[in-house]
Amino acid sequence: MAELSNQLMALTVLAYLTAMVCYAGEYAFGRRSHIGKAAARQLVGAGAPVEAVVAEEAPKPAKGRAEWSGQIAVALNLVALVLHLGTLTTRGIAADRMPWGNMYEYILSATFVGSAVWAGVLLRRPVVRHLGLFATLALVVLLGAAAMVAYTPVGPLVPALNSYWFIIHVSTVIISSGIFLIGAVPAAMFLIKNGHDEGKRRFPYTLGKRVPVDAAMLERLTFRLHAFAFPLFMFGALIAGPLWAEASWGRYWGWDPKEVWAFISWVVYAAYLHARATPSVKRTTATWIALLGFVTMLMNLFGVNLFFEGLHSYANAGD
Repeated sequence: MAELSNQLMALTVLAYLTAMVCYAGEYAFGRRSHIGKAAARQLVGAGAPVEAVVAEEAPKPAKGRAEWSGQIAVALNLVALVLHLGTLTTRGIAADRMPWGNMYEYILSATFVGSAVWAGVLLRRPVVRHLGLFATLALVVLLGAAAMVAYTPVGPLVPALNSYWFIIHVSTVIISSGIFLIGAVPAAMFLIKNGHDEGKRRFPYTLGKRVPVDAAMLERLTFRLHAFAFPLFMFGALIAGPLWAEASWGRYWGWDPKEVWAFISWVVYAAYLHARATPSVKRTTATWIALLGFVTMLMNLFGVNLFFEGLHSYANAGD
């Protein structure tokens, strides 16, 4: 089962990579695609020029290659999601436990949640399909890092993790981390699209030319994802985590590096939500704070596990 999991992992990365290439095809050549026209129809409803209304009422053209590329990308994305689930399932069967026991398994699980959330976003908001290029890029990079930097052979949990808190604490942090991962995609694209709309023409703002939805929609999607993930992260990291620490180590808080960085992430994300709710704070400023929060999450995942010593530093063992 462990070897099957490794093979499915390779197929998963390949499927995400192929989907990314297809998403890129639609992103680069699909300005006139059905997705782009759907965005135009939304602008019509918001008071776009009469020419847009006429274009909306005109007969729909046949599907172009770019749109076919986007639909193939979505199909491949779903295949990759199934393969991803198979990777986790076989890993868990091989280890005879939940596959959350080390840094490698944590990345597998968090990216699976991110992929599932992205699939849900696609079903609810198909107009943002172009963002699949960046969602799958993030998944490929993180899974590649997991395979090359964090891979750990299947093994038992370290003794400190043999607790019911293992399920409660780790599962909520994994779910919130996966949502934060996908939330960072529209956040970055909002800043790019907004900058392009304001007349900025240097890279990366030139990427905003191909985004078929308005910046406001991207910003709202960013907020909704973060607002959903934040309470889960707070419960998992700052409530369940300290309770487990007290049960295992006899103290709620010990200034362990991972505890500190989890608290930093919580502060940054709380600052984002506060800034987002404050009318005097620009949406661009708030979104930059959200991206800073994701950077702290990456620091907690890679930096703490690889470069710091602590009770939570299990890069090559049970986490």
